[in-house]
Amino acid sequence: MDLLEYQGKQLFARHGLRVSSGEEVESVEDAVAVADRVGYPVVVKAQVLIGGRGKAGGVKLAADAGETREHAANILGMNIGGHTVHRLWVEHASDIASEYYAAVLLDRSAKRPLVMFSTEGGVDIEEVAERTPEKLVRSHVDALEGLGREQALQIARDGGVDEDVVEGVADALLALYDVWIGEDATLAEINPLIVTPEREVRALDAKVSLDGNALFRHPENADLSDPENEDPIERRARENGVQYVALDGDIGILGNGAGLVMSTLDVVSLAGGSPANFLDAGGGSDAKKVEQAIGLILSNPNVKAVLVNIFGGITRGEEVAGGLIAAFNELSPSVPFVVRLDGTNADQGRALLDDAALAGVHTAGSMNEAAELVVALAKDAG
Repeated sequence: MDLLEYQGKQLFARHGLRVSSGEEVESVEDAVAVADRVGYPVVVKAQVLIGGRGKAGGVKLAADAGETREHAANILGMNIGGHTVHRLWVEHASDIASEYYAAVLLDRSAKRPLVMFSTEGGVDIEEVAERTPEKLVRSHVDALEGLGREQALQIARDGGVDEDVVEGVADALLALYDVWIGEDATLAEINPLIVTPEREVRALDAKVSLDGNALFRHPENADLSDPENEDPIERRARENGVQYVALDGDIGILGNGAGLVMSTLDVVSLAGGSPANFLDAGGGSDAKKVEQAIGLILSNPNVKAVLVNIFGGITRGEEVAGGLIAAFNELSPSVPFVVRLDGTNADQGRALLDDAALAGVHTAGSMNEAAELVVALAKDAG
């Protein structure tokens, strides 16, 4: 679950990380009131779950109430990369002596937490890694011991920060790691982490992603999602109790079990196709859930063909077929389907599909055969 900047800063402050004084608002008049309260100059910042806000005109400096009113009016309602701005963050503008980068994430290849730090902040970290890799410190953390002060101090020194802010940077790294661990985050990133002329180290931005599967441990974070800007199909899927992730392709994918769905995505890609989604209907999918899942997939106008890949254990083949038939009766899909059924009662399911003779539905005996067929059908539809 990705957080907006102001939400990330609230988490940072909760864990002792210094942030600029500011407030979240949803109207022009509230923006002016906050600006008057925190003191000019202020920065008016669009709150959307996408980068490039500054280049799009979503971050503006205001010297007085008139400029604050003008910028807030222009930014509210703005479309930035397909995301409509409904909220602003108004904070006192910071004087900046230096800009750093800091992040904590999981290095899956090493299976260990990773702290990343650079004195080249304010730009994409990918650019730093490519242009000046020697300025990017990567330090793995013992998951049982956690990030200690000596390691944090060493990261700061290895990064080449000025000696008078080594302690401040170490404090920020320790607090950032505390956010990552304490909030069950998958990413906690500050870009930039600034040093003020008074040599205070402060988070000027916040990018935080929380593990949605761990929210039961953090009920106070459950309302931090941004429903106005999240994918509407993903929201519907969550309400229906299925796992759906939107992707950029044109082949809809329905499977049961995360491992099977991931394998299906890989096989479709190897066959030259591009999946439009990840959709796991779960291990005990009944006809109703299958029907709902197909409705979700068909909600995406980019879908040109659909692959249903079910290996029945708890899920029974006749339930899958019944859900597919119900979906066709209700939705009358105009795109071709490829169905591969295996496992529990697969023969009964295939027999039901044969009897229904649904227009545009093709069956396949293996996952590879199904992938090749759906890719060919999608290309023909294109």
